[in-house]
Amino acid sequence: MPLIPGPRPLKNSLKSKLKKHTCKKKDHEMKQKDPFLATLDQHAANIFTPLHKSGIEFYRRQGLPGPKNEHWKYTNLNPLRTLNWTASDASTQAMVQTIPTGIPDIRADLLVLVNGRVRMDLSDFETMPSEVSIWSLAQTSQDSSNNTRLGGILSLDSMPLAALNTAHCLDGLVINLPPGVVMDRPFHIVSIGQGNPQSAVVFHPRIHVIIGDDAAVDIVESHVGDGMYFSNTVVEIELGARARCGHYKLQSESMEAFHVAAAGIELAKEASYDSFVLQIGGSLARNEVRPQLAGERGEVRLIGAYIARDKQHIDNSTFIDHAMPHCASREVYKGILDDSAHGVFQGKILVRPGAQKTDGYQLNRVLLLSDMAEINSKPELEIYADDVVCSHGATASQIDPDHLFYLQARGLDQPTARSLLVDSFIQEAVSEIKNAEIAAAFSGIVGQRLATPQ
Repeated sequence: MPLIPGPRPLKNSLKSKLKKHTCKKKDHEMKQKDPFLATLDQHAANIFTPLHKSGIEFYRRQGLPGPKNEHWKYTNLNPLRTLNWTASDASTQAMVQTIPTGIPDIRADLLVLVNGRVRMDLSDFETMPSEVSIWSLAQTSQDSSNNTRLGGILSLDSMPLAALNTAHCLDGLVINLPPGVVMDRPFHIVSIGQGNPQSAVVFHPRIHVIIGDDAAVDIVESHVGDGMYFSNTVVEIELGARARCGHYKLQSESMEAFHVAAAGIELAKEASYDSFVLQIGGSLARNEVRPQLAGERGEVRLIGAYIARDKQHIDNSTFIDHAMPHCASREVYKGILDDSAHGVFQGKILVRPGAQKTDGYQLNRVLLLSDMAEINSKPELEIYADDVVCSHGATASQIDPDHLFYLQARGLDQPTARSLLVDSFIQEAVSEIKNAEIAAAFSGIVGQRLATPQ
């Protein structure tokens, strides 16, 4: 006698169909509220049309990520959906005549962007060696654009905001160091955001750095600004054999601003990439770093620090791709969260098949200064080789009362002892910067931030 389906399976089946229908409806509604879909075809065709088309295709497929996107589940971009964004124009740039204070005070060749557009009148790189070439993407000829791998370092798969940048990038910088050139001064790229009271301004700067075999350079990024705006930045760095790059970034945007940045780095054999990111600004900020060790005996160091208060949301996401054997990576991120601030750390180390003798280390430590502060930490290891040394860890804690008592017992009052513990906690990450002058500049910025009253 055939079995007749009972009411329970039928009910479950109906629930499943209703759930799928509801999910599709929500996905459709999320797409309808995506403020950037309508802007994809608004710019005129130019020499970057193939690049733009690639970004448009990826962004149409992915859209502004929501909570169902695993890579963005802890960072809610709904505030971006509520505004009508307009691209910045040249008139906004003319308002900026000087470099804002608050950037690292270092001796460097200066390159300035305002709302994503290169400002040569504010830049100063006269001491740069003659072999090094720099050009603005807006002034790039067809021939010079074909000589770079612009858009070829950072994969746009699962990178919707990088795809949006690729669809809209109209200006930015290309820096080319020929083989063997060793810079004795860093490049300091200052990106200034200027909000417009009449409209929500969005800009998409692009930075592409080519470092030839045996060449070396330090690059400092400073992101500062005033008012409400959205800075969506992409950086691509390609390192030749035995090349070295120190990459140090300050994110100190306006407290009304949104900041999303992605960096793709490709390392040839025996190359080294040393990164430090300090995030202290922005209402909502996310910094994503994706190095690929594409040659043997490469080395990557990703160090970061973040300080958030009030209702700030700061996200640090990393993905280290060990594609070749005998490579090493070290990753340390430390954060301080106060008030109702929200921090996110997502760090993944991938060891591909054949990448034997990989040495990977990852650590995220967070100090919570308030019961309302929150951290989402997601360290990951994905290993497909059997001869590796990899580890990861994550801790979240409050100030240790024993440490506080120890300092007070030696004559310090409680506020001073507390400040000393907080400062030393974050300065430990800053001290890992290899360039002493840059480390001192970042240390001073951390000290000022921690000393600033709320």
